[in-house]
Amino acid sequence: MRLPRTLAGLTAAVLCLTACGGSPGGTSADATPQFVTPAAESSPESLAATPPPSATAPSVSPSAKPSPSPSRSATPTAAKVKYVFPVKASNVAFHPTHSKYPATDIFADCGETVVATTSGVVLEVSLKDLYVEGSPDGPNNGGMSVSLLGDDGVRYYGSHLSKVNTNIKAGVRVTAGQQLGKVGKTGNSSGVCHLHYGVSPPCAKVGDWKVRRGVVWPATFLTSWRKGGQKSPVATVKTWKSAHNCKA
Repeated sequence: MRLPRTLAGLTAAVLCLTACGGSPGGTSADATPQFVTPAAESSPESLAATPPPSATAPSVSPSAKPSPSPSRSATPTAAKVKYVFPVKASNVAFHPTHSKYPATDIFADCGETVVATTSGVVLEVSLKDLYVEGSPDGPNNGGMSVSLLGDDGVRYYGSHLSKVNTNIKAGVRVTAGQQLGKVGKTGNSSGVCHLHYGVSPPCAKVGDWKVRRGVVWPATFLTSWRKGGQKSPVATVKTWKSAHNCKA
């Protein structure tokens, strides 16, 4: 049975919440995360697609009937954002709170699949665990990690991974539900298998680990996604950014 492992994981979670209360973050294989500046087309304001520039119109003789103008309904619109639960496993649980700052620890067996919450572009990838036990809170707390800028303009961050897929690199586009890596216990995880999960706006380039680790509570959104719902964190993240000016 896998239930005992879940109960054990939840018990260990109490210890982990304090350790994870550090600052999950990550460094790339080159010891410096590569942050891809969010492209204009990734911002929420620009999600509504616009028609491509039309080619030069052919000349029309006076006697020719003009072509009917396209109706407004024919104008392309933004694709609907899809959300999925970030860990693909049956034996999984998460806590609604977190120590020191808003985030969530999703407990699952090491090796379970971590997927993209929504479609978007990979911002940063950490391929090495550079955390040193007992060191001050900092960007290495998360061990191996991936952060993603969703098409909704929100950043989604997962850390303590045991593996990052080889095709997941900064600048790569992914789709909702696409595998990013595997659950692990790298970084400051207290030796407990889980995914540290943070939601935030993509405020700054490299160095904004205090924001990246999480600034709004993810639990209500995770609860919705786990049941197949589509509750969006966009408004909550926008409100936080407006109130805090990207300072955590």
